[in-house]
Amino acid sequence: MATFRATAWSRHLGPLTIGVLVGAYVVLWLAYRPSGEPTTAYLGQLVGAVSVVLLSIALVLISTLPVVEDWFDGIDRAAIWHRRLAITGLVLLALHIPFASSPDGTSPGQTLGAVAAWGLVGLALWAILPRWQSVVPRPVRGWVKALRDVPGVRHVRVGLGGYDRWRDLHRTTGLFVGAAFVHGLLDGSPFHESSVLRWSYVVPGAVGLAFYVYREAFSRFFRSLHDYEVAEVSAVAGDVVEISLRPIGRPVAFVPGQFAMVYIEAKDGWHRHPFTIASTPADRHLRVTVKALGDYTSRLRELLEPGMPAVVGGPHGRFSHAKGGGDQVWIAGGVGVAPFLSWMRALDEHPVPGRVDLYYAFSGGPAPFAEELVAIADGRDGVRTHLVDSRADGRLTADRILADTGVPGSRLSVFLCGPEPMLRDLQRQLRAAGVRWHRIHREYFDWR
Repeated sequence: MATFRATAWSRHLGPLTIGVLVGAYVVLWLAYRPSGEPTTAYLGQLVGAVSVVLLSIALVLISTLPVVEDWFDGIDRAAIWHRRLAITGLVLLALHIPFASSPDGTSPGQTLGAVAAWGLVGLALWAILPRWQSVVPRPVRGWVKALRDVPGVRHVRVGLGGYDRWRDLHRTTGLFVGAAFVHGLLDGSPFHESSVLRWSYVVPGAVGLAFYVYREAFSRFFRSLHDYEVAEVSAVAGDVVEISLRPIGRPVAFVPGQFAMVYIEAKDGWHRHPFTIASTPADRHLRVTVKALGDYTSRLRELLEPGMPAVVGGPHGRFSHAKGGGDQVWIAGGVGVAPFLSWMRALDEHPVPGRVDLYYAFSGGPAPFAEELVAIADGRDGVRTHLVDSRADGRLTADRILADTGVPGSRLSVFLCGPEPMLRDLQRQLRAAGVRWHRIHREYFDWR
């Protein structure tokens, strides 16, 4: 059986390490500046080198290796920091271009630099496109929507759209980072004068590219994969579907609250998607709960049939109530109930040391699995389920939680999973109510 625990500081170990490494790298550039280097050009090359280092670290974080997951207290946190480092690296790359100049610039180096810049910017824009409404000013959104339906643009959208296409092209990121890395080696004038600067650039860049090569070429031979088949696809409530998978051979071992990469051969081909496991380790069947959000998930009932082959990879994630104390609050929003569903179903095998108040927030009924959650809580001392219909009861607040539990905020351990806006507001309220930062634990399922 897979197990894991973490200290209050474990979630900050990865970001702290990155901060120390990047800070030390900048200090090296300031301390070992070769004589005769123009200040503006040198700072421009420093910014470019830091950009490559950040992008290389981002490649390490997306490798999905267990050591990375342990380092960041969960692959979801590693993915979030991958995104942050990639964005920061692109911003620095944009600053590098107008200010960096090298008297030793080479034609191959300049070509690789242009390829890297255009490739990385193109991938970034494609990543932003699904979230275009969050970056486009409201008055302009109507024009953008009209433009999307123009025949030529519509055909491009269809050709480029879809998660699978985005994922396949996003995997080329390492190639463009490699081009930027070689460009720096060829055209970085400080590297010809200082071996310290040269090797401090080569090592992180080479490590990042090595992780990229491993992920793309060799990781498939080392992944923990388990054969399953679809046993049942059932509608739960509204647009929520539960998929039950039957193991063929050795089942995956997991801890309640973890998620898995699920590959299923549907009527239109193979699909890959990360899903939170909603069943318990003691169940024979593996159950995942899915909300219709994209093209694939919205057509599950028509695309899947019993007997279709499936492969489960993982498990991943470090979302566990074992990190909490004796007074715990679990907050689920919408389909974010999945990990708590697994926790509730597995209370016999994975008991909580004290009292639990589960808040399940939804907008209009019926709420998926609400009756089952209430029934589980009714049969146990110290476990209560609170159903919060935002349409009828208003939004869930920290004041209501503290009033219901009667426990000071400083004693509570809080676990959250749900939509980003809801959790962001609740985290702010909980901190203001006295809940300590290291006692607030969140499952970042929305990164998937």
